Amino acid sequence: MAAGETQLYAKVSNKLKSRSASSLLDPLLAMGFPAHTALKALAATGRKTAEEACEWLHAHCHDPSLDDPIPQEYALFLCPTGSLLEKLQEFWRESRRQCAKNRAHEVFPHVTLCDFFTCEDQKVECLYEALKRAGDRALGSFPATVPLVLHSSISYLGFFINDSPADVIRGFAMAFATEASILADCIVKPCTKQLHLTLANKFYPHHQRTLEQLARSIQPGHSCQWTASLYSRDMRFVHYQTLKARFQYKPQNVDELTLSPGDFIFVDPTQQEEASEGWAIGTSQRTGCRGFLPENYTERASEADTWVRHRTYTFGLAMDLNSRKDGGTSGRRNGDSCPSPMSRSLSSSQVLQATIVRRSVLVVHHGERLDQIFGKSWLQQCSTPDGKFYRPDLNVPRSLPRRSNGIKDFENDPPLSSCGIFQSRLAGEALLDSGIRVTAVFASPALRCVQTAKHILEEQRIPGPPSRKDRGTREQNWRDQELKLERKLKIRVEPGIFEWMKWEASKTTPAFMTLEELKEANFNVDPEYRPAIPSSSLMPAESYEDYVDRCAVSMGRIIGSCPPDMGVILIVSHSSALDSCTRPLLGLPPRECGDFAQLVRKIPSLGMCFCEENKEQGQWELVNPPVKTLTHGSNSAFNWRNWISAS
Repeated sequence: MAAGETQLYAKVSNKLKSRSASSLLDPLLAMGFPAHTALKALAATGRKTAEEACEWLHAHCHDPSLDDPIPQEYALFLCPTGSLLEKLQEFWRESRRQCAKNRAHEVFPHVTLCDFFTCEDQKVECLYEALKRAGDRALGSFPATVPLVLHSSISYLGFFINDSPADVIRGFAMAFATEASILADCIVKPCTKQLHLTLANKFYPHHQRTLEQLARSIQPGHSCQWTASLYSRDMRFVHYQTLKARFQYKPQNVDELTLSPGDFIFVDPTQQEEASEGWAIGTSQRTGCRGFLPENYTERASEADTWVRHRTYTFGLAMDLNSRKDGGTSGRRNGDSCPSPMSRSLSSSQVLQATIVRRSVLVVHHGERLDQIFGKSWLQQCSTPDGKFYRPDLNVPRSLPRRSNGIKDFENDPPLSSCGIFQSRLAGEALLDSGIRVTAVFASPALRCVQTAKHILEEQRIPGPPSRKDRGTREQNWRDQELKLERKLKIRVEPGIFEWMKWEASKTTPAFMTLEELKEANFNVDPEYRPAIPSSSLMPAESYEDYVDRCAVSMGRIIGSCPPDMGVILIVSHSSALDSCTRPLLGLPPRECGDFAQLVRKIPSLGMCFCEENKEQGQWELVNPPVKTLTHGSNSAFNWRNWISAS
């Protein structure tokens, strides 16, 4: 730097230190922390408070890199707020649900103003001053409305900023880069190319049309105050995968990590040779320690979830001078949104309305049933001469629930096969991974449907970690640590959504298990629920018109019994229910009987239909289910004796 710039830097630096740096640093030095580690902690926590930096230092007491002179990386983003941000976040959720995750989901909605750059820990306060000065300079000319123009290509979707507003924003970015160079001695590269707010990036080409339709619901004219936000990240883990701990884990060996819910773990996919199957080697962001962790205790997180927000500068005439010029740090580490003074002033009712999820109905076909595999005589194959149940094949479950009339009642009310149980648990895992919130469960009284509902729900739990015995550690006996939905939600048995009676082999109403028998068999059913159609009303000679009418009545009762902000209502029934229970919601008339029969025969085990309520238009819509389809092949019975004799 030139002599004049050096003097200016020294003058500003001393001023900043006397104003705020010492007030944060001195308490840490008084506690005995070395200056370089105290400054490292302040930079890593966004220089919010000395208390937060102290907590960081205590958590990192065993961090082997604590004394390494590795600075944070910083970047400046222009972030929307207000109703525009809400619409963008809704697009983020819907695009991920309907078209899977793409690169844009790694970061919150933003316009990049400068690339990531490094700054020494002792000079971070100078970056804050640089942001303030650049903001003050651009404040008078900053556009009242930033025009956004939608642009779409085969792998990119986003809003472009053009013309004079783009020039003003670029000027602000260049001013920040200049000030940061003078005050903090940083090399900052401002973005001088096309300014853009990315909506989707690197997605599958066949999703382009769906993403465009979702993007058109975002009106660029939504009210918005733009905030320039300074973020930092740990430069050592830029190309790592980020995992988030879902459950508590206490190490069983000295080389394992302690996990608390919400912890972020950095994992390098290229350095996993030492890890056993089901385990990973990673570094904890909370402690800085490295070790083994069970993968099934974690979920994938987004890149920006570990970033730290420092200072903000909000452009807007409605803001008071202090909050406009230098927003305080929040210390937030998730990148879902960039809270501004405006968002902090929202009333509690507005916050509640913003968190309400659309009411949805997920109709699921039950899993594979025993008679589907072993034929109508399956019960004879599984019975001893004295009438007791036994297991002749691995696809037969180990045991059956107790029924007052013995196992003969299973003939017309067959249970799931072992594969059917496995299918249901797979669906439960997928629903958990999808992030949807199941808040009510209804099931046909058929045992296979109640079983499917139970196994879907019981997968919403904390799993035990995989064994590491192949690495020389002792094998542990793990059990589930905390049940979730399977204990919290009661299954409401609704006979009105049972199969069309014409398709039942029995000439009488099937003998379903009673609620008492289901409870004794450990099914968490709701004894208080009063069904729309009692079991006694199911008649063998039922016509197709009667069947679709009772399904419509039952759906009316189901929807009416759930609050309007209920979330996802799970209905587990038969293949026919995917049509007969959704068409009344959609306002569609019943299909022709022949078309109906042909359609439902093609629905596989765990087939799903998903309906969402569109309150704005006062109607329900059929949308993509939250989980993928389940496809598997047949596996014929094998007799080794026949194989030997044929050789």
